[in-house]
Amino acid sequence: MTPSYLHISDLAAQIEPPEDAILSRTIHNDDRVKALLFGFGAGQELSEHTASMPAIVQFLKGEARMSLGDETIEARPGTFVHMPVGLRHSVLAEAPTVMLLLLLKG
Repeated sequence: MTPSYLHISDLAAQIEPPEDAILSRTIHNDDRVKALLFGFGAGQELSEHTASMPAIVQFLKGEARMSLGDETIEARPGTFVHMPVGLRHSVLAEAPTVMLLLLLKG
């Protein structure tokens, strides 16, 4: 029996950023990791909150500013961030943006 797997050849194409909103879609969820795609319209913001579990963020399309604790980074396609539990963070899309979030369940 072949183990099951998920293959997506173009993650950024799986979600279209709406004009005036944020859209999220779960693409995988098991006992170890939950993978979500986010589409941000330009100017949309995920306000500051804390990570309840370790998380990895990868930006796939667009431009955004991301606060990480007391620092702010400019995120572009290819930007990768690992966040420990409890880190304050936020995301502000400066252009239509697609982001992958991996929540690590331990």
